[in-house]
Amino acid sequence: MGPSGSGKSTLLYMMGGLEPPTSGTVTLDGQNPFALREQDLAAFRNQQIGFIFQDHCLLPQCSVLENVLTPTLVAANDGARTQSARTLIDAVGLTQRLEHRPAELSGGEKQRVALARALIMRPKLVLCDEPTGNLDHKSANVVASLLLDLHRQEKTILVVVTHNAELAAQFPLRYELTDHELRRL
Repeated sequence: MGPSGSGKSTLLYMMGGLEPPTSGTVTLDGQNPFALREQDLAAFRNQQIGFIFQDHCLLPQCSVLENVLTPTLVAANDGARTQSARTLIDAVGLTQRLEHRPAELSGGEKQRVALARALIMRPKLVLCDEPTGNLDHKSANVVASLLLDLHRQEKTILVVVTHNAELAAQFPLRYELTDHELRRL
């Protein structure tokens, strides 16, 4: 947690290999993603890191199933991925919405699709930037519960940045960054 502009999203982008740190290193499972060539870095992010953004970033022309499968398009797909996607879609409670496009979904449903998409490659690290920020209270609670349940099932490392103290309180390990502390990182 931290105030707007304190660098929460920037920290996630560095952890996710999207933005290099100005000093120090970032490692995941002993690998420094910023030491990789650009193509290898993209593959590393695709295979090791799942992202859930406040604005779910779904492709409007694609169905729920196709949006969940999007990260698999650049990876070897043996057909098992489609079944994995269907299983994740079922886990987030959207089996009946499988062929719907994002415009036909509520905000909470869109965020649940984004959650399933983030987990399709079975990443080690899941990064969430205000995952419930655009949702009503009930939908936010549903998404937060699903996020925690799937995190436990998949045994991922989960990092969530939020302004929502109620959401943050649901996580076993919490840390609130101040501007000064973030600058020291």
